[in-house]
Amino acid sequence: MPCVIDIGGAPASEPCAQLGQTPDFERINKLEVAAYRAAIIAQYGSPPAGCALVELRNPHDFGTYFTLGVRVDDDDASIGAAADYLNVVEEGLGTWLEAGFSPPVTYGEDGEPKDVRKLQDIIISALLITRPGRDGRFALADFQKLHGNLTSAYPAEACAALELLRPS
Repeated sequence: MPCVIDIGGAPASEPCAQLGQTPDFERINKLEVAAYRAAIIAQYGSPPAGCALVELRNPHDFGTYFTLGVRVDDDDASIGAAADYLNVVEEGLGTWLEAGFSPPVTYGEDGEPKDVRKLQDIIISALLITRPGRDGRFALADFQKLHGNLTSAYPAEACAALELLRPS
C-alpha cells in the first residue's frame, strides 16, 4: 500500500487561502497547491519513479480544502529513490522565494486576494528570476539548480520564458 505524506498547501511562512474566509476559495487554494508543486520541483527536482506529488482532498466541517502530498508506492524496485526524495521534500518550503518564486496570490491587509496569477505565468516568472545572465552565469548558486529543474519539468514554460527574452 502506498504511503502518502501531506506537505501543506503553500510554503509554511506564506499567507494562503483560508477555508470559509477567502472568496473563490477552491480556485485560489488549488492554484496555490499547483504553484507549490512547481516550487517543490524547482527546489528538489521531479519525483523519481515510484513517487509522485499529488493533490490531496481534505474534507472539513467548513468545506473541502486541498494540499500537496507526496505519494510513495511500495514497489521494491523504486522504493529506495522514492524514500530518499520523500526525506528531502517532507519538510516542504518556508517561503516562495526559496524556490525562486514570487507568490501566486497577493493578499491585502484584509486577507482578500488582490492579485491572482495564472500557473503558467507563475512558472515563467520563476524561470525569468532564476535565469543565467548574458555571460551564462547565474546570479546565485542555487539559481542554476532551480532553473534547471523547472526547465526540465516545464519545457513549454521554459520556451515561453526564452521567447520573452528575445529582442523584438
